[in-house]
Amino acid sequence: MPPLQRRETLSVQLVRELTRRIARGELKPGDKLPSEQDLIGAFKVSRTVVREALSSLKADGLVSTQQGVGAFVLQRHATPPFRVDPVGFNMLKEVIAVLELRIGVEAEAAALAAERRTDKQLTAMRDALDRMSRAIEAEEDAVEPDLEFHRSVAEATGNRHFTQLFNSLGTLLIPRARVETFKFYAAERTAYLRLVNREHENIFDAIKHQNPDAARTAMRQHLANSRERMRQASEMQSAPTNGAGHG
Repeated sequence: MPPLQRRETLSVQLVRELTRRIARGELKPGDKLPSEQDLIGAFKVSRTVVREALSSLKADGLVSTQQGVGAFVLQRHATPPFRVDPVGFNMLKEVIAVLELRIGVEAEAAALAAERRTDKQLTAMRDALDRMSRAIEAEEDAVEPDLEFHRSVAEATGNRHFTQLFNSLGTLLIPRARVETFKFYAAERTAYLRLVNREHENIFDAIKHQNPDAARTAMRQHLANSRERMRQASEMQSAPTNGAGHG
């Protein structure tokens, strides 16, 4: 099996390949998918790419996962579950569209989390932020702890629909999982990620002090800042090229 190409679409390509195998009957309902390690070896991709692809397949209702066991093919549903199609997600307009959805949903989720969070859920948020900080200083992309922080906020609402919507979106929630957003920020990558994490800290502090209005505002500001960075990047891409700009 040749390795997949183009780093920014590896998970999309892997989803397509596994979906084709399911559609052709090569993988039938009840069959266990190859293990993470086997997929990593077969397609020459990272563990993060494999997990992202499996999350997309799960959101599509194509597979279910059992912790410690693996992923299994499901019967196709007549009506697919809600999802945002990752195909073409590298287009900045699509990134912006998802951010607009997130502003509406996650701002209210943060307010509810401030009202309802438990000490255990607050600890989970703190742990995610600490892991993100360590990843940033190690010059890693920090996507996984970033995602985990937002998931912890959704879970702290005590409303399963927030969590289900969050899980259906998966890493589509994190713009830099699809676009190298730091390239559109007037600083180097580590400085950009530190800025993002400071915005997270503001959200955490409001939730910790059980201040719904402050939590709503902090989350809205965080996501609005991301949207503004993407909007500026979109304008840069759509502007006439005169030997300047970044594609």
